[in-house]
Amino acid sequence: MSGVRRALVLRPEPGNARTVALLRAEGLEAIGVPLFAVRGLAWAMPDARAFDALLLTSANAVRFGGPDLAALAHLPVVAVGAATAAAARAAGLRVTVTGEGDAAAAVAGARAYPRLLHLAGREHVALPGVSRAIVYASEAVAVAPDALAAAVDGVVLLHSARAAARFVELAADLPRDRVRVAALSDNVARAAGTGWARVSVAERPSDAQLVAAAVMLAIDRTRGREDNTPHE
Repeated sequence: MSGVRRALVLRPEPGNARTVALLRAEGLEAIGVPLFAVRGLAWAMPDARAFDALLLTSANAVRFGGPDLAALAHLPVVAVGAATAAAARAAGLRVTVTGEGDAAAAVAGARAYPRLLHLAGREHVALPGVSRAIVYASEAVAVAPDALAAAVDGVVLLHSARAAARFVELAADLPRDRVRVAALSDNVARAAGTGWARVSVAERPSDAQLVAAAVMLAIDRTRGREDNTPHE
């Protein structure tokens, strides 16, 4: 597999196109095959007076929050990741905390806001003591039978545990020992399972770091926490 220069991106749009562009800028042949599509859901806006801040774990909460989001704009925002923070600011929201880890770490770092309202996706990890409103859903889309064939002798980028699980399901007939996996986090790597040619976990859970991990795999070099099994 030395010299591999192909990468497969499975995240939904519009993020898929952004990741593909980053990979192509690094000289890789990047192919986008979204496994999910995101859509907004009707949601009942709670009483804003009951909360100290909003918790945003994805830019999709801003993108699909709808007109009711404006009624919460006076609340400060605790954002998970720079991309989410940037989307919130672009929508006119005031970001006061940006966490670079997971949602639990962001909550732990936002002790000044004990009453958080999480604008979440339908598939999410419940956080103890955090209220939530479900504003969007990420739904599986049909994938052509041969769409994932490019993963063979290539690198697959996995942005979520859910994407990892679906990739495993759809790629059941692919030879794992000829597929390299770049995972956003240890949890994502665990969801992908074992048997892959190599698994590399991004140094931090960001798209830029995931792309960096994928590039290193693609040019057959080692970097950071790379191994042939997910990390505990």
